[in-house]
Amino acid sequence: MSVHLPLRGRRVLVTRPIEQADDLTQALRALGAEPVICPTIRIIPPDDFGPLDSVIKRLAAFNWVIFTSANGARMFAERLQTHAGNMRSLHSVRVGAIGGMTAAVLEQAGIMVTFIPGQASGEGLIAEIGDVRGQRILLPVSDIARTTVALGLRAQGADVQMVIAYRTVGADAQAVREQLSEAGPIDIATFTSPSAVRNFANLLDARSLATFRAATVVACIGPTTAEAARSLGLHVDIESPAQNMATLLAAIVAYMREKECDHYRPSSGKR
Repeated sequence: MSVHLPLRGRRVLVTRPIEQADDLTQALRALGAEPVICPTIRIIPPDDFGPLDSVIKRLAAFNWVIFTSANGARMFAERLQTHAGNMRSLHSVRVGAIGGMTAAVLEQAGIMVTFIPGQASGEGLIAEIGDVRGQRILLPVSDIARTTVALGLRAQGADVQMVIAYRTVGADAQAVREQLSEAGPIDIATFTSPSAVRNFANLLDARSLATFRAATVVACIGPTTAEAARSLGLHVDIESPAQNMATLLAAIVAYMREKECDHYRPSSGKR
């Protein structure tokens, strides 16, 4: 008995950093897709761990630690392991996470998440966090992080400290172009962070980007990544309502099924 694979024969671009691509590529293969792995960014440690180590040693001084990305959560958790005695300090601190992916990374590291906004974006967190007047909030972020969350929380009366937990750098442009050239036509491109989509667009020349826009379905995880794609002139065909891989994959499958139905549906002309 044959098994129906909803993405059979579809070539899907995976732009996540190579060390984070396995879960998505395995799930795509299970759905019948052919993943094309082409990381557009690399996640690396900060130039200086001093500021991050300093806040880890005084975590108990904060009321909140809020993570805006899975990468920030992972890099913070890894560094926290080198200061194992400070893990106990988190017991007295509320931990917030934007998106299910970010929360999952923290929980896998043994860090209890107490707040996940329903809208997986900085704007959603600001709107839903409640009264933070006079509270001290730590934001472990990337070196290129938006200041939306920090400014929004400060506007509500919080004392916010941002600390660089990791750096985001672009992949080798020539290597990416060669990978895309060898890969050939892409049916669906997946983007899981604003930096991934921005770096992808920066790596392509105008002609290649125009061809991509015309021929490829663009799938983004969450509203922030979708907003970044639209700002670069990309048409976002699929925007997952939640910031996790399962929801993104479900949205891709639903879109492709609907597209197939439209292809075979007879035209309903006026009588």
